[in-house]
Amino acid sequence: MRFSTLFAGLSVALAATGAKAQDALSDLEIIGKPVDKLTGFQPAVTELAADIHWLDAFILIIITVITLFVVALMAAAIVRFNRRANPTPATFTHNSPLEVAWTIVPVLILVFIAAFSLPILFKQQRIPEGDIVIKVTGYQWYWGYEYVDHEFGFDSFMIGAGENRLTPDVSAELQEAGYSDDEFLLATDTAVVVPSGKDIVMQVTGADVIHSWTIPAFGVKQDAVPGRLAALWFNVEEGKEGIYFGQCSELCGQAHAYMPITVKVVTQAEYDAWLEGAIEEYAGTPLETKVASAD
Repeated sequence: MRFSTLFAGLSVALAATGAKAQDALSDLEIIGKPVDKLTGFQPAVTELAADIHWLDAFILIIITVITLFVVALMAAAIVRFNRRANPTPATFTHNSPLEVAWTIVPVLILVFIAAFSLPILFKQQRIPEGDIVIKVTGYQWYWGYEYVDHEFGFDSFMIGAGENRLTPDVSAELQEAGYSDDEFLLATDTAVVVPSGKDIVMQVTGADVIHSWTIPAFGVKQDAVPGRLAALWFNVEEGKEGIYFGQCSELCGQAHAYMPITVKVVTQAEYDAWLEGAIEEYAGTPLETKVASAD
């Protein structure tokens, strides 16, 4: 089944031109990807993701303690107040101290959780001045990226766009791009390329309907709403260079499931080399021009 002949044609055309600047980055290790039959988070490679993982474990401990406490109370009530053990039930209708306690204690627990969770939320929402700023636009059903500082951009289609199954032609495209068949539905013909150790700001919007840009290993997710420009940020730890996959996370139409995201994290030197080639390929503003204009 093909979703659109034009959609597939655009993917092939862009794959032919968009891969040139990224050919040298095809040997990166794949780090952030879903794994069949496993549960839990993908490896955290940013401080934001590490905070989320810690908070999840922290709240799980609190929830487990509360659950065990409630189960113990229920078991005690069943044993102590069943008809055989307590044939004559009590006639009181309320217990004010107990009612105050079960109102105040949950409030204190929530305040305790908020004291740890709100700083993590605020850290995500305080967008720093980015070392690199990239504008992300969600389309039905692909992503457009613009490197704002250098005035060039490209579109990113799923490898095998228009197909809902792995075919020999799609397999050949994946192999040519440096992926395996396991990356079908995950890999794109062009990828976002960013350096490790730098603050990356993504300005996110939508061109038609609401999409959502997310990379689980980075701990980021932001809705792309038409007419609005939102932002997210991340900083991948040095030494965590590799390929990371994400997906559109907002139901956006027929081909929503075929709208993946690929981010390649490289060293600063590799990024500089890629950027120079990308500027030439996509007719962006040359590095020398940007430096001169800043003076």
